[in-house]
Amino acid sequence: MPALPRAALTCPVCSATLGLEGRNLACGRGHRFDAARQGYVNLLTGKGSPFDGDTPEMVEAREEFLGSGQYAPLREAVVAAAVRHAPQRGLVLDAGAGTGYYLAGLAGELPDLFPIALDVSKVALRRAARRLPEGVSVVWDIWRPLPLADATVDVLLNIFAPRNAAEFVRVLAPGGCVIVVTPRPGHLAGLDAVGPLLSVPPQKADDVLAAFDGRLTELERTDIDYTMSLPFALARSALVMGPAARHTAATGVGVDLDRGGDTPLEVDARFTLQVLARM
Repeated sequence: MPALPRAALTCPVCSATLGLEGRNLACGRGHRFDAARQGYVNLLTGKGSPFDGDTPEMVEAREEFLGSGQYAPLREAVVAAAVRHAPQRGLVLDAGAGTGYYLAGLAGELPDLFPIALDVSKVALRRAARRLPEGVSVVWDIWRPLPLADATVDVLLNIFAPRNAAEFVRVLAPGGCVIVVTPRPGHLAGLDAVGPLLSVPPQKADDVLAAFDGRLTELERTDIDYTMSLPFALARSALVMGPAARHTAATGVGVDLDRGGDTPLEVDARFTLQVLARM
């Protein structure tokens, strides 16, 4: 595990600074957190989190889908936004990093930004830790106070993930920025041939901005639209990797596994990318 910058990580038990002891993290008061064999560190204490992380099936589906390059235009847009607005060195936190796909893209373009991946899913963080050997992957619940010191994060990514606005503002350094990606109405239209989709409210980007209650200023809002041509197996992965998979499990309405054929599905990708900064 690489050296931690700026004493950024804090102990979830006592809030003291976490430092490295070999591959593990420990604070000066004796609290120690061992790295898993797969490379991530679990900082959740007590009963852990009441929220379910991504399942192995969801993670496998996401790896297959992202590996196909279908969301490469989105990753490129995230990286380009960081290049335009973010400090070129310091610390980048991905809050809800999943498998680290977007964070790894940014780390590859801006190697002087130290990457920290935060997610509640151990299964997803196994992949993130492999993608980000130069960074740190941490199991954490975003709805809890983040295990980072005040004003230590230069770039904060929040891509299809919950937003803890108060904590994002607290950890954001002066001159730093938050890059948020949310789906827009019509995202994944065409995928309903495989299974039911969740609706997206039309004011979602406005809700993101309102959540920060004037504490951050919106520097940029960009809509990203394109059409994907998905073979059925890949279309199924697109559905299984996201929140619609939990909805279908809860309602008993399943994914159509029997649909086949050689004709790809034409599926819309519709996102909003927002950049918010502390001015």
